[in-house]
Amino acid sequence: MEENQIEEKRQTRHKKKKLRKGRLFFTFLILVLLIIGIYSYFQYQKGLEIASETKLPEAEFVADEAHKTIKNYLILGVDSRGEEESRSDTMMVLSWNQETNDLKLVSFMRDIYADIPSYKSYKLNTAYYLGGVQLLKDTLKTMFDVPIHHYALIDFKSFESLIDILAPNGIEMEVEKDMSAYIGVSLSKGVQNLNGQELLGYARFRHDSEGDFGRVERQQKVIDALKDELLSPSNINNLPKLIGASQGYITTDLSTAQEIKTVLSLAVGGKVDIDKMTIPVEGSYDYQSYPHAGEVIEIDIEKNKQEIHSFLQLEGE
Repeated sequence: MEENQIEEKRQTRHKKKKLRKGRLFFTFLILVLLIIGIYSYFQYQKGLEIASETKLPEAEFVADEAHKTIKNYLILGVDSRGEEESRSDTMMVLSWNQETNDLKLVSFMRDIYADIPSYKSYKLNTAYYLGGVQLLKDTLKTMFDVPIHHYALIDFKSFESLIDILAPNGIEMEVEKDMSAYIGVSLSKGVQNLNGQELLGYARFRHDSEGDFGRVERQQKVIDALKDELLSPSNINNLPKLIGASQGYITTDLSTAQEIKTVLSLAVGGKVDIDKMTIPVEGSYDYQSYPHAGEVIEIDIEKNKQEIHSFLQLEGE
């Protein structure tokens, strides 16, 4: 009888000890989460303050009809230089298949001779100058029947700042040749870490035999590198500040919650690769010159439309 009582007391002490350990661990976990939350909040606020006076004006934008599995994001880079009206220097559609977690990127050459609704035909980048995000979206929809569901617009000076927040030590890139003409920096051939200004210069360089085609290819390489940096666990400490700064540096129809949800959805899906294509596709264009538009790339619209639809798998709308 006494042995049973002794055993019961021993078990009771053991249970109390486990309970104390459980409470201690739970308390520690709450403290860690609280510290992370406070750190993230202040870093987010710091990011907001950095970009408080730099945001481009809100853009008129009406989204196209939703697709059951695919969301298309129009990504625009502009060189405003303090001007209210500017041309879009970078024009891409990032397509996200939410069912498969696949990402596809379509880059549009800025010198494409485009059918701009309610205007003469001009270079594609003139659409943004004439009517902002909405007119450029309508131009792409008219020419290629590509639905656009969201947009993100960034000025190049803001791009430089965001890169320096995301990757304070720079982003590793392989620079394929010496570059310096008209990009504001001098880059040497070889693998190196590029800061925001250098990365932008690399992405914008076009003064060689490849011209705009080479520049678009470099822009796609930069997007790949940024994707890897953004989803890297080593950069998690920089994300709150980056998200805060993006509220001032990036103009978009997405809310902060939607932006975070999108990034988390991609990250949870595992390794993210981006398939890429450039419009116009090979063998579908030639060069022309018009008095009102200058040197342009005249394309076979139907052929490029078919290529885009096949690439983005839009047939299942």
